[in-house]
Amino acid sequence: MAKAAANHRKTNKLRQHLRADKAGQHPGTLQYVGPRRPEETLATLIEFGPNADDFIETRFTSLEDGKVFKPTHTTFWLNLHGLADLDLLKYVGQRFNLHPLTMEDILHTEQRPKVEVYPGYLYIVARLASVDADGFLCSEQVSIVLGHGFVLTFQEKPTGTFNGIRDSLKNAQSQVRKLGADYLVYLLLDKLVDRYFGVLEAMGDQIEHIDDQIAAGPVPDHLNEIQSLRRSMLSVKRGLWPLREVVNILQRDDADFFHQETQLYLRDVYDHTVQLIESTEALRELVTSLQDSYLSMQSHRMNMQMRMLTVITTVFMPLTLIAGIYGMNFEYMPELRWRVGYFWALGLMVAVTVGLITFFRRKQWF
Repeated sequence: MAKAAANHRKTNKLRQHLRADKAGQHPGTLQYVGPRRPEETLATLIEFGPNADDFIETRFTSLEDGKVFKPTHTTFWLNLHGLADLDLLKYVGQRFNLHPLTMEDILHTEQRPKVEVYPGYLYIVARLASVDADGFLCSEQVSIVLGHGFVLTFQEKPTGTFNGIRDSLKNAQSQVRKLGADYLVYLLLDKLVDRYFGVLEAMGDQIEHIDDQIAAGPVPDHLNEIQSLRRSMLSVKRGLWPLREVVNILQRDDADFFHQETQLYLRDVYDHTVQLIESTEALRELVTSLQDSYLSMQSHRMNMQMRMLTVITTVFMPLTLIAGIYGMNFEYMPELRWRVGYFWALGLMVAVTVGLITFFRRKQWF
């Protein structure tokens, strides 16, 4: 956990540095801005159609390969992993007539989910959420461009999230081969939304685990874990609330980019976002109650400790009094010449101690 926290601090420093470099530049300037170092750009083109032979997958290893390539089908999906190769990204933007502001948003990977209409295409921003091995929430930006007969996707790194969609495209009987590019965008959005179900399930397991640990005995590390969960839940909310509005806008499109049949499927994605938002709010309330439970347990534990210390102090007060009386250096004291005076004082101390402990036990003070 300490190593993971150190990595997150390093990420924050990188984010601040990159934002500072971006400040003051002209709109449309292509520069990567994000919490991690950009990875090498890899491009994969999938051409598809309704017929059995209408499927071609091509991987590009250099910018030169992309410049000389010409697709043979009218419908295709170009997916780019990594945002390090600015020349390749710039060429893609020029080839598909993407606005400079669109290219700027693609490289600025901390955009909130949104949808923007440009001449000839739609630009959609969504967040891909996941939970790493240390239990921290990871979120990356996925940019989607929907044009007439083509789809462009830009990811920060390869995650394998869309592998199922690629496998579906290989099947000539799949619906995406028949319905085209807009249905492909629906599948991409549906996959991104469904990833949040796994994220919320993992967070629910973390909440239960921390709750069990607090019940066994709260420690200061539990409060740090609760605060981490609160931040994660806030990030999930920031990703889901605007995404719901994005899907709502898309399903109300005037058939410019989405056909009516695809809009019916988008309703299902919208329902999922609403369900996820409700689940997120429920988990946020659980995290709040978890913090209240931690503070209550800590307070109860401190009260028990203070009660025990009070009992010990109360027991030793009369013993100190007896020892102080018989420790006075007066020459004439009644019991100074007693042969059993020492044992009498010890016996009196024992009797007082037993009497006080018995009294406290009956009062259930400890």
